Amino acid sequence: MKDIFLFDLDETLVDFSRAEETNFFKTLGDFGIAADDALYARFHTINDNLWRLLERGGISRGELQIRRFEQLFGECKITADGDAVAAAYFKNFEEICFPYRGARELLQKLAARGRIFLVTNGGARIQHSHVRLAGFEPLLSGVFISEEIGFDKPMPAFARYVESHIENYARERAVWIGDSRTSDMVCAKSVGIDFILYAAKGIPQDYDGPAADNYDGLYGMLTAM
Repeated sequence: MKDIFLFDLDETLVDFSRAEETNFFKTLGDFGIAADDALYARFHTINDNLWRLLERGGISRGELQIRRFEQLFGECKITADGDAVAAAYFKNFEEICFPYRGARELLQKLAARGRIFLVTNGGARIQHSHVRLAGFEPLLSGVFISEEIGFDKPMPAFARYVESHIENYARERAVWIGDSRTSDMVCAKSVGIDFILYAAKGIPQDYDGPAADNYDGLYGMLTAM
């Protein structure tokens, strides 16, 4: 029976894309920068590409936070202080969180069966704030954030750190749940534990592993393991 649940946070339990978009328009508006959907779409692409680069070890977290705005402003010929905008964006993110409907209820049911740990690559201050705002905190047995432990997903060292810091841990009792095949799935495979792809916005057609796109389906899979 699985009773150690390793959950990603962004796009698994909270709607990161919605929070990102909300924060983008708020922050740029605060600096008097006119923003539209096309500008946000370009920011989103730049940001995603830099996060993939971070996963490959090609950029630091601090560089990512600033470079995404510097690149955007350079491409779009926007005159603004990239450092100041990046700092404001990061700070604003602490208070912008949209938990998926049913996420807390899922965690409540799973907490009655075992222990839940968050495994996330997000910034520590942001993720701790989002956990609190979403009401997840009382349901968790631990939170592992890459910025705090010194390893980013999908580094095998991240997964090994998680395993070594969970009391009475056993791989056969653990399952990793997340939205990313390049991050969460790789981490789970690196230590040989089961993985379920959670795809709230639709399961990719080219993915044929265990997957769910709603919490009822996910709960059924977890309780059957």
